[in-house]
Amino acid sequence: MNTSIRLVLIVLAGAIVAAAAFAVYMLSGLNDEEEPLDKLGGIENFIPAREVKMAPSVQFLGKNGEKLNLENFRGRVVVLNLWATWCAPCVEEMPTLDHLQQQLAPLGVVVIALSLDSGGPSKVRAFFDENEIKNLGVFVDPTMEAQSGFNVIGLPTTILIDREGRERGRIVGPAAWDDAKAADLVLSASTPLK
Repeated sequence: MNTSIRLVLIVLAGAIVAAAAFAVYMLSGLNDEEEPLDKLGGIENFIPAREVKMAPSVQFLGKNGEKLNLENFRGRVVVLNLWATWCAPCVEEMPTLDHLQQQLAPLGVVVIALSLDSGGPSKVRAFFDENEIKNLGVFVDPTMEAQSGFNVIGLPTTILIDREGRERGRIVGPAAWDDAKAADLVLSASTPLK
């Protein structure tokens, strides 16, 4: 193939790639104005797991630095929220997760707000005290093992795990966890799989 034909093909391929990238940009809404932080996402953003399988057995620290993993919570529905104190959307949804824990704890639900902060349990405890978070336990993953184990790209991400330790689905981004729809979603992980 001569050089001029190669050059034309390369330019044509580049134009196609540029047009495709522009189309994806326009369709994805990246050009839209950002929503204000005072609007949490909805539970309707829940993405069911394509294949329900066991959640990875990641390790993390409890309030006194003790080593824990998800096996410690087997038999309960787990709402695993990966967050950090420096993440504004995470901070915004934390009171709603606190309320969810208060309401659903008697029904065998535990909200594990797993902080990826490197400051340890004391940093999370101070954050909870400052923000009047009273119902959530202190859990920290300074190694970020959970983030890679669950293939989490951004914070916050909340993963719903059933009583047998299987991931039922997740929400990427902040959500309002303090309403009836959220409670129904979480409690749906109590029902056996067909």
